[in-house]
Amino acid sequence: MYIEVLKGKLHMGAVTQAELWYDGSCAIDQDLVALAGLREFEKIDVYNVNNGERFHTYVILAERGSGTLCMNGAAARKVQVGDRVIIAAYGQICEQEADRFKPKLVYLDNKNRVERSSDNIPVQATSI
Repeated sequence: MYIEVLKGKLHMGAVTQAELWYDGSCAIDQDLVALAGLREFEKIDVYNVNNGERFHTYVILAERGSGTLCMNGAAARKVQVGDRVIIAAYGQICEQEADRFKPKLVYLDNKNRVERSSDNIPVQATSI
């Protein structure tokens, strides 16, 4: 059986631009695309931490080293410049692979510089 797992994510990136009249997509700095294991034209989910919007789009490449994270087309209506977003991509793997699979997790600051990267998320502690 195959299951869908988190393949890679950019965590808490800051939207740098929103271009309504550009081809619908999300332009991402090529360095960040590579670090998160994403690909040009790959489907992504975008989760806007500021307003709770969640939507699908796809990756297009922005200038390497620019820190660009631009929502284009209809996606531009779902964000404001400066909003913090989580960008996630998923993949299907067989259950036997799931035990050894490690996602590429990239944590960003408010200027889209890499704070750290990881391949796991710690177990969440209960706050009761």
